[in-house]
Amino acid sequence: MNSDNDLQIAGDILEVPHLLQPPREHPATVAEFAGLARSIAADRAQWAHLVRYDATTRWYHRLRTGPGYEVWLLSWVPGQGSGRHDHGRSSGVLTVLEGTLTERTERGTHALSAGAQRVFAPGYVHEVVNDALEPAVSLHVYYPGLTEMPMHTSPHCEARDKARDKAHDEAHGEAHGGARPVTA
Repeated sequence: MNSDNDLQIAGDILEVPHLLQPPREHPATVAEFAGLARSIAADRAQWAHLVRYDATTRWYHRLRTGPGYEVWLLSWVPGQGSGRHDHGRSSGVLTVLEGTLTERTERGTHALSAGAQRVFAPGYVHEVVNDALEPAVSLHVYYPGLTEMPMHTSPHCEARDKARDKAHDEAHGEAHGGARPVTA
């Protein structure tokens, strides 16, 4: 006869060490990489003293490496941005440590304040910019480690470039006997 009283756990599972998985020394899942970023963010002693601000270029520092992954610390003064890019074959976790950053993607614009995280897969195209009036600091975890960062022309820039090229071609054609490019 089956009843609730027929089923009992014999002993405490925590007292059976061979049934427990050993804790991982290094992260291996997206959730573990996001957790690693959150734990580093919470421990300012690991990163705050390393941060530098450079008005001429974005500053970055490789904070840690592990089997197949890297952790980078970046600073952003007002107006600095990454340009539109992806991370090649790397997945990543972006965590804002201080300040506010703006992420632009094909799907929209997101304001990311301190504590915000974005997780992305290989081929994810975005642009990160400090549109605020104060500096910002971010932490980036890449798996596998970052080996490339292909740049992409933004649709806004592409449209502007086509208009500029068309104006140039029309002016250039007029300067050479009035010939104008044929436009459809």
